[in-house]
Amino acid sequence: MYVSAIESSLARLMEMPGITGAALVDAVTGLTYCVVGDVLEVGDGVETAELTAVIAGQSDRVGGESELESVIVTSRRRYHVVQTVRRAGDPVLLVAALDRDRTNLALAMRRLTEHAEGVLA
Repeated sequence: MYVSAIESSLARLMEMPGITGAALVDAVTGLTYCVVGDVLEVGDGVETAELTAVIAGQSDRVGGESELESVIVTSRRRYHVVQTVRRAGDPVLLVAALDRDRTNLALAMRRLTEHAEGVLA
């Protein structure tokens, strides 16, 4: 992967209303390939990968028949969204931190899903 191409792709994502940071993280190792915006709000790549693996495992255990698509964590001030990006080999995670007061979550999820499809193109 070319970091400059990924950084450019994530920078375009930062134009979305309410987004405060974004990252591309390896879903298996937690290696963060690129971060734009507020690094602290995006969070640690290893913790994100571990949390996603736990949620996917629980989903499979209770009858989830497909791979995890996304995770949304909400607080009073923020949305933290993790979107799985499918690719050959291990998947990667598109992570976004969003200001809850400035974000339409449904629209943000739609744009993140669309962006995830092309982030590695």
